[in-house]
Amino acid sequence: MSNVKSIRSEPFLWIHLMGVALFPIFVGASAIALSIGKSYPVIVELSFLLIVGVLPVFWMQVSHPFDIFSVLFVALKPECLDDNQKVILSLFKTFKQKLFSAIAAVMMTLLLWLLYRLSPLTTGIVDFLPQWRILGLGIAGASFFASNLFFQIPLSVLLVLLTQESKLVKIAPYTTDKIYHDFTLAGIKVDRILWFLASETDSQETI
Repeated sequence: MSNVKSIRSEPFLWIHLMGVALFPIFVGASAIALSIGKSYPVIVELSFLLIVGVLPVFWMQVSHPFDIFSVLFVALKPECLDDNQKVILSLFKTFKQKLFSAIAAVMMTLLLWLLYRLSPLTTGIVDFLPQWRILGLGIAGASFFASNLFFQIPLSVLLVLLTQESKLVKIAPYTTDKIYHDFTLAGIKVDRILWFLASETDSQETI
């Protein structure tokens, strides 16, 4: 049995959990952008926003979950993760994670419909921009994609943080070579990110 230390001491989890603070900002930006220009048919616009803003994040989380050992445009090389961090990655590949990702995608789809209906209330806020509908849809699509990202990833992190400590010893660390294939590693691969942490200094420590 591995003597796995508390996952609640892993700073990368808390960094990505705090990302949920950006969620309402991008939701608001989506609503404002949807007020730009004259609308195309509803089915066309909602289908576009669903394909661009909801489905990519959902598909990523259920097939190749985001590797949380990254910040901005840099990611820790899988070879530099310790066993405890690889156990955390294993927690992102459970059925529960996929189930909640699906539930979250449905919730975000309903939110998209609500924003679309309420968007006329934000008319006039960005009159300084060209009132081109294609511009509004582009901004709305990008903003809603970001809102999904900052909702789905913190949600998956929260599920990991709620894992009972007693269950961790039964979970095998994720295999290093499979991390490249099974997870989404965003950014430049580096040996260290949070250089001031002892956990990265001794990243090859066995547990």
